[in-house]
Amino acid sequence: MKFDYYIPTRILFGADQLSNLHQQRLPGKKALIVISNGKSTRANGYLERVEKELELAGAAHVVFDKVQPNPTKDNVMEGAALARAEACDFVIGLGGGSPIDAAKAIAVMATNPGDYWDYISAGSGKGRPLSVQPLPVVAITTTAGTGTEVDPWTVITKEDSNEKIGAGWPEVFPVLSVVDPDLMMTVPPHLTAYQGFDALFHSTEGYLAKCSTPMSDIYALKAIELIGRSLAKAVKDGSDKEARTEVALANTLSGMVESTSCCISEHSLEHALSAYHPKLPHGAGLIMISRAYYQAFADKHACDERMIEMAKALGKKDATKAEDFVAALVELQKACGVDNLKMSDYGIDGDNLRRYAHNARETMGGLFALDPAPLNEDECVEILRRSYK
Repeated sequence: MKFDYYIPTRILFGADQLSNLHQQRLPGKKALIVISNGKSTRANGYLERVEKELELAGAAHVVFDKVQPNPTKDNVMEGAALARAEACDFVIGLGGGSPIDAAKAIAVMATNPGDYWDYISAGSGKGRPLSVQPLPVVAITTTAGTGTEVDPWTVITKEDSNEKIGAGWPEVFPVLSVVDPDLMMTVPPHLTAYQGFDALFHSTEGYLAKCSTPMSDIYALKAIELIGRSLAKAVKDGSDKEARTEVALANTLSGMVESTSCCISEHSLEHALSAYHPKLPHGAGLIMISRAYYQAFADKHACDERMIEMAKALGKKDATKAEDFVAALVELQKACGVDNLKMSDYGIDGDNLRRYAHNARETMGGLFALDPAPLNEDECVEILRRSYK
């Protein structure tokens, strides 16, 4: 038994923990606050609250508010230029996975020369090592989806080449994260479901990955259990504090799975879809392909015991076969009202599914090597075909 465990993030977890931000030792004197280009962060008062906390802590700030739902390389380069121009010495990602991921990438490019894609090790990236320590990152999550507040990963899209690629460096682990379920009460039901399933799949993929460890298994099964117990409740009633808290914890645990294991090819396939169709929410794309994806491994009998354990964690206590996980997954999707999502609603080309399968292998092929059983391109096309509506 061997594993390498490293999660250096201090976590403030629980209701109203944002109010304690000013009491923490912040990693600098001037922050670049990275938020999305939407309205909710300001409209819900979250940005104003963070600004007041920084004022109480004696830290200055500037706001970068141009991050797209699928953050782009252009977002990263523009944010990094602003951080340098304003002499910011740390970065705060405030919002969901997109602004926090963007904050990590901005922290890299605020100190390192060249183009962000110079440091990407997949697709058309040049794979160069970082030459300068990135700026420190603070994460304040207002959604329960990616777990990015406790992992070193960031997913950025290079739009001109339709490459949506995850990258990570130990240096961009957030030094401090605030996970306050009170900030998640305003997330609409459909987004609560999309984000919750993203956290679920980070955990299920990490549990099935060949690189899983005893530590990642602990986090994964607990996250799956919490989502199975509370996600549908949070979708049905966003003001249910207990449900919101359990889903928030599941999300953070799923980030710990990402820090100690890894995603597998389900994420590669979805990244290909949303690389071509950036209006497709990541969690929705994962939901669309998930039934056929996990059924493919059930048919291969490549990880029956682990799928049975996931089924039991998801609530199907009498599970005896791999297909029971697929059944439990579909039941949860129905309970959350997301069992009939359609790729065609987002312009996905049902007559050219091989393009997406090929892109997945070209841009994030490394995740396929971690699958519990090999999936070739034809099998990926078949998963997409079975998923298409």
